[in-house]
Amino acid sequence: MEENIAAAEEVVNQWGLEVDASLFSDSGRADSERFLRATADLHRSMFFFSSPSADPAARSASLLRAHSLLSAAMRRLERELHLLLSAHGQRLNPFDPLRPVSNVSDVDDATESLTQVENASNVATADIRAVAESMISAGYGMECVRVFKTMRKSFVDESVRRLGFERLTQSQIHKFEWEALESKIRDWLAAAPVAFRALFTGERLLCDRVFAGSDSIRESCFADVTRDAAARFLAFPELVARLKRSPEKLFRILDLHNAVAELWPDIESMFRFESTAAIRKQAVNSLLRLTEVARSSLADFEAAIQRDASRSLITVGDVHPLTRYVMNYLVFLANYQQTLADIFADLAFEPPSPLPESFFDAAEVATPPSSSPTSASTTSSEGSSPLSSSSSAAASGSISVRIAWLVLVLICKLDVKAELYREVALSYLFLANNIQFIVRKVTESKLRLLLGDLWVARHEAKARHHAASCERLAWSKVAATVPADTSAELDAREA
Repeated sequence: MEENIAAAEEVVNQWGLEVDASLFSDSGRADSERFLRATADLHRSMFFFSSPSADPAARSASLLRAHSLLSAAMRRLERELHLLLSAHGQRLNPFDPLRPVSNVSDVDDATESLTQVENASNVATADIRAVAESMISAGYGMECVRVFKTMRKSFVDESVRRLGFERLTQSQIHKFEWEALESKIRDWLAAAPVAFRALFTGERLLCDRVFAGSDSIRESCFADVTRDAAARFLAFPELVARLKRSPEKLFRILDLHNAVAELWPDIESMFRFESTAAIRKQAVNSLLRLTEVARSSLADFEAAIQRDASRSLITVGDVHPLTRYVMNYLVFLANYQQTLADIFADLAFEPPSPLPESFFDAAEVATPPSSSPTSASTTSSEGSSPLSSSSSAAASGSISVRIAWLVLVLICKLDVKAELYREVALSYLFLANNIQFIVRKVTESKLRLLLGDLWVARHEAKARHHAASCERLAWSKVAATVPADTSAELDAREA
């Protein structure tokens, strides 16, 4: 044992802290294995000389000598760990999205470049693992873990910054104009999947490789390295959701909800430990808050349609601005069908007020028109829509029903606006043009998949019905201005 201490002393003194080179550099690698063996020998020597069977005369001096050398060796290894983590920061994360890759055009050269990067990463990881195992086995695990956590957390924080995501407080978010905040949301949407599926996943694998011998150290390192960055990422959607809501903000709310929902399996699996429970909780809180805001925003949108009180008459043949706004909104909304289905999955649809029985009648659209365009509009084809009595119960929670309801609210509002025209024929023309516009927006978008071909056919028939009513009333007025004898002569010629 004394010979082992003497041999270890030679290696340890050769690589004192005053030596700038690294044990794991090309020039020093030959001594790295000798140095690690020396630390193991010194640790065994300390156990030997601390046992009662050791020679009492040599025990104290040899124990102190071995302890002093081991402490010096651990200081050197702590420095080596710092050097390795500094020199190979990006290489160590196998999924690092910001890892530099050589600019090569040839496929073989690119493959060779990637292979070289992977080999360098594997070598660096193996070196760090060797240092970590040596320090932990010698009782210096706390120092090893402290250096590892500090260096890797710094790397993760810098990587998050380079991904384009910056930490924002609630007060900072409140100060942004919506256009500027939308830019921040786009940055988050681009960065979050990369952070969770590449950056954090890579750190998970690195911790697993370096600390393969200890589950507790592996878990602790991963938690401390990624916890703050992951929490900041997942807190951002909730902070956005706490802003004053409006229908125009709904689409970004849905984008955020969809992103967090898609990341949830990765979050639940990666942060499954008790030490990372706060990450899972933050993800759930963000989803719940976004769900609440999305539901309320859609209700606000419906209320905005119903509150529209503009009484200005639209140029004959034109489409009302409300119709354009609502249908353009619904076209965009149809792109979020699955997200909306998740948001409303546990919330059955119930119209805010009882619907007249006429909405559920399977009345034929060819029914002769009444003198009121309002009654003609609302008693025709609504029974065949997803709101029909035969299907409303089965589809109560579907997005199709909710979209159909919003269109119905719009049509009812158009019925009211049609009554502003003094000429009944113009009222019918107004309804025909607006309903035809609604049908066209449905057929040219994903709304058709939600509402169905039957809905489209019924509302096309409704538009034709209004147009025919307009034509009939207009010609009736013209006929009324023609003298009776002229009318009789015209009828005779036609006969």
